[in-house]
Amino acid sequence: MLNDTNAERIRSLNDRFRRSLVLGGTVLLTPGVTSLEPDSLAQLLESVREFDSFTPDNDPYGEHDFGSIDHESERYFFKIDYYDQSRAMGSPDPADPTVTQRVMTIMRADEY
Repeated sequence: MLNDTNAERIRSLNDRFRRSLVLGGTVLLTPGVTSLEPDSLAQLLESVREFDSFTPDNDPYGEHDFGSIDHESERYFFKIDYYDQSRAMGSPDPADPTVTQRVMTIMRADEY
């Protein structure tokens, strides 16, 4: 179980990554996202960067690792997962960026 300090650190690292889309991780886009027109894709990515509708229902651990966005009559999800540096296994400590690679997947909800 995470303590409050770990959850705060994970949340901070996730927010930094999500807002920048580059600092601390890798972003993966599913085919439903890559098929968007360039302007529409840019708007969706900006919505992910600006997302702040975290609630106890969608963020029960306070990590800011998941969000749901409505864009052009479609629902999209983003999810941040934590891997070890080789991305072969889960991270031993998601609060420690020296041992964690964050991977955020952005997908259309129907691709889940």
